Amino acid sequence: MCGFLAILETAESKGASAALSVRGSELIDVLAHRGPDQRGIWRGKGAWLGHRRLAIMAPEDGLQPIDDGRGVWVSNSEIYNADELIQELGVTPACAADSKAIGPVLQRYGAEGFGKLDGQYAIVHVDSRSGHWLAGRDHMGICPMYVGWHENGTVWFASEMKALVEDCARVELVEPGTAWVYDDRGLRLVRWYKPSWAEGSVSGEGDNPRLVQARLVVAVAKRIRSDAPWGVLLSGGLDSSLVASIASRLHRQRTGQPIHTFSIGLDDSPDLVKAREVARHIGSIHHEFRFTVEEAMAALPKVLEHLESDQQIRTGVPTYLLGQRVRDAGFKMVLSGEGADEIFGGYLYFHKAPSPEAFHEETVRKVMRLHQYDVMRANKAPMASGVELRFPMLDRDFIDFCMSIAPEHRMIPGRDKWGGVWAGVEKAILREAFREGDWLPDAILYRQKEQFSDGVGYGWVDALRDRAEVLVSDEMMSRAAQRHPVLTPANKEMYWMRELFLDRFVHGKASGESALHTVGDGRSVACCTPEALVWDPRWATMVGDISGRGVEDVHEQKASTARPAAG
Repeated sequence: MCGFLAILETAESKGASAALSVRGSELIDVLAHRGPDQRGIWRGKGAWLGHRRLAIMAPEDGLQPIDDGRGVWVSNSEIYNADELIQELGVTPACAADSKAIGPVLQRYGAEGFGKLDGQYAIVHVDSRSGHWLAGRDHMGICPMYVGWHENGTVWFASEMKALVEDCARVELVEPGTAWVYDDRGLRLVRWYKPSWAEGSVSGEGDNPRLVQARLVVAVAKRIRSDAPWGVLLSGGLDSSLVASIASRLHRQRTGQPIHTFSIGLDDSPDLVKAREVARHIGSIHHEFRFTVEEAMAALPKVLEHLESDQQIRTGVPTYLLGQRVRDAGFKMVLSGEGADEIFGGYLYFHKAPSPEAFHEETVRKVMRLHQYDVMRANKAPMASGVELRFPMLDRDFIDFCMSIAPEHRMIPGRDKWGGVWAGVEKAILREAFREGDWLPDAILYRQKEQFSDGVGYGWVDALRDRAEVLVSDEMMSRAAQRHPVLTPANKEMYWMRELFLDRFVHGKASGESALHTVGDGRSVACCTPEALVWDPRWATMVGDISGRGVEDVHEQKASTARPAAG
């Protein structure tokens, strides 16, 4: 993973990029945390490109911008099929790094070439002869990408918004699966990723869990290729534990060596206990880190600055602290389990889904908005320390296959399926896929979803709520809609985060309130989308309670104290 800034011309701004070269050279270093290893700059016809590199693949031969004589490109990317693409195109690569395939593919296929790249990426490519350019983002928006519109007519793209807000009159997110194209037809937006499962109901693949397993194993195998030290973030939940188990088995088959795993929590963290159990089972070299509430509170403003959002702060702080520990241990890349809860309906509120159709519609919303929530946080928080995350569950083939499974086979089953083993259990098809083969201990395979912000220790979320009560008065909340008419905060914690966001990214910035429109809608219960709030009439009074504990008649620990035992 890396960071870049591109200042690009159109017909309305010919020659303007040259005047911005000095400013670009200053701003590219705002992204130094994303690429601490190398720095590169290119200026040519119609463009200025700057790059900060985190060297994961071919560290001695991958300095960007890359110039192959036909085009010049910068990227924040991992391309898993780079060698295959180079062979298919029959070209001589410009370097040995996986980014070598980007230019040849886009030069041959234009914007549709983004669909041929298997991986996670944000890319800007400039035709060095014509000055035409392409700027696109991967299917899930794993790699962050923003576009800025400068008053002189130039169009800016950057890995993080902080490189744009001081200079551009307006900033926007580049949506996942899209590309901006500038050529003889002018400037236009192209959507290259249009999965059929996102268009409506599906009746696709059946309920064969072995096919789910096979595709996930392939997705992990792609992502453990690295020329830098790597490991797996392990919370002890189902998703990260499966990724760790698969990675461990594949790595031992290839090298005979154990993998490294990393976990973090407060002293009373349930995740630490479960992660330790998984690490023993798979035989990993396990690194266990602890943090304090005081340390987390001190880091919070910095975390918000790196996330560039007022969402995901609860989870972002421990992720940020874990990224620091991973970096200090000498690792640059780790795998993670994000995506399974969105694909398979793993959050506890999915127990309330009123129908298969509603279940599918909600999973589509969750998957398609990941770039503003969990994926945004899971990329930016560790990259604050120069640590790259890879997400096997967000592999395009894996997503397209699993999201095409009919929703009645993905949602929480009754006793008529798989012998009743998973009756009433979320993500049942994923659990069934790995039930045989000694992948995980039963205690992990059967473990209920625990959101990361809770799993690190319940005291963290409770401390945030308590601090918000002190910082935000009842009177301030009564005027919230007047002060914050856009995405009005639903509770005091959200109000506090909004104020921090405005201070850093809106007040006094050239881009003004446009930055606020890049963040997600925080109205939620237990991580649901705003649209799913209608699933339970009680949720109308709980909006903003994003902890899984909010669904207390489902959450096992809450339920054990909220209702008498059966029998």
